[in-house]
Amino acid sequence: MTRALIIGGGIAGPVAALALRKAGIDSTVYEAYPGGADDVGAFLMLFANGLAALRTVDALMPVHDCSFAAESVEFYNRAGERLGRRPLRGSGGDGLSPRTMERAALNRALHEEAARRSIPVEHGKRLVDATTDANGRVVAAFDDGSHAEGDLLIGADGLHSRTRALLDPGAPRPRHVGQSTVCGRLPHSPEAAPPGTYRMIYGKGAFFGCTTAPDGPTYWFANIPGQELSRAALAARTPAQWRRRVLDVFAEDATPAAGIVAATGTDIVASNTYDIPSTPVWHGRSTVIIGDAAHATAPNAAQGASLAIEDAVVLAKCLRDLPDTARAFAAYERLRRERVERVVALSGRLASRDPGAAAAARSSAEAARTRDARTARALGRDEGQGDSDWIRDYRVDWDEKVR
Repeated sequence: MTRALIIGGGIAGPVAALALRKAGIDSTVYEAYPGGADDVGAFLMLFANGLAALRTVDALMPVHDCSFAAESVEFYNRAGERLGRRPLRGSGGDGLSPRTMERAALNRALHEEAARRSIPVEHGKRLVDATTDANGRVVAAFDDGSHAEGDLLIGADGLHSRTRALLDPGAPRPRHVGQSTVCGRLPHSPEAAPPGTYRMIYGKGAFFGCTTAPDGPTYWFANIPGQELSRAALAARTPAQWRRRVLDVFAEDATPAAGIVAATGTDIVASNTYDIPSTPVWHGRSTVIIGDAAHATAPNAAQGASLAIEDAVVLAKCLRDLPDTARAFAAYERLRRERVERVVALSGRLASRDPGAAAAARSSAEAARTRDARTARALGRDEGQGDSDWIRDYRVDWDEKVR
């Protein structure tokens, strides 16, 4: 039986293992973190396209159980005036509404589901090299001196993928998009959002969003303009320092943003924001990359996790239906590249439109009024049907044979 080595135990890796199991292919997941990656990150949203892909591999319910629904989004300007509302569900018609969850909870749910299906996950395995022998078998070498051998290797090792670099030493580096994303959580907010609703705010100097879970906690994010920070600089900044930074940006706005941030304790994390518009090499003889390793997207379209889940399921179908890895990898790239690069480009454009992305150009009241009017018109047109339905309504048909 074919055996796959999956590098990375975040989101794409465990889903790939679940999809491969359904396709009749054994795999082992190798995770770099000693105790798993479930403490990395803040919160995220899965849209109907990602949820449908999870349903395809019978993994929807564990994720549903650790998340809450998001039915609509409201947009506000810096004066606190509502610009409009838009549904988040899309027009797929299969009853799937977006779900919000802590990244740690999603990671735990996927790992527990893998364990339930007896899929092995090994921790503390950071990839350093991968070679292919004369018979086409791939050998992965890890930084603890151990090795693993299989018929193929799937790089699901994220933004700073070692697998991508091994496939193509000249692969483009992640591109900083000019902002840091700061996320926070507080048990009880002074300005709770309505049930099932995201509030998005165009502040004077940055973009802010928040939502409130049914059991009380409010989750928020802010896209703050700024230069790329080194790992040391990110590690050195405390939650209190990030709180002050975000407060300074929203202090002059007549919105709930500053009050929500001020009420947040130490549950604040921040990261640089990157994307990779296009990766020329997705696969080699026995190695392929998926998720952020292949097409990292800025968080502005909130599609990174859903795209990674789609990748995993499509790749498993290709390996199930085609007689060799060369054809399977080529089919996977053919089925995925155009879609994911289109989403990455859209998210990059959204990042460039954040108020702080061009603060000098947008500082005038006239520029803000123009943007507000444009946003209100767009929301008015799309009250019933969002202009990103082409993203959310994508479905992977497990029963359709790949040719």
